[in-house]
Amino acid sequence: MDIKEIMEIIPHRYPFLLLDRVESLEDNKIVAIKNVTMNEYFFQGHFPVEPVMPGVLIVEAMAQAGAVALLKRDEFKGKIAYFGGINNAKFRKKVVPGDTLRLEVELTKIRGSAGIGKGIAYVNDKKVCEAELTFMVG
Repeated sequence: MDIKEIMEIIPHRYPFLLLDRVESLEDNKIVAIKNVTMNEYFFQGHFPVEPVMPGVLIVEAMAQAGAVALLKRDEFKGKIAYFGGINNAKFRKKVVPGDTLRLEVELTKIRGSAGIGKGIAYVNDKKVCEAELTFMVG
């Protein structure tokens, strides 16, 4: 799935669209990519001397990937997924310009208009972040 297809599913736009492509989407599992470049707006202040992607934006990128997986389901097409919660977030390594962030999210529970997903972010097959994400569809 390319950027145009992603933008047909989720409402995020520059500067807050944190996905570049979806590599796979099967059942309740999605793998998406975010190419991290020095041109990201947040590197102006985080940190000018040592650019590091804010952990909260890594979690947001995972949530956007999860939202794509959720909103591709027939019952949620055309709706918006909102963040309902973040649990057990852990940050293991820095994400810096030049990294390719691979976001893997598995929707583990969907009940009514709510869902829970387990997200893991990797750089070079090394885990950089993981979290449990709660979604609400509106």
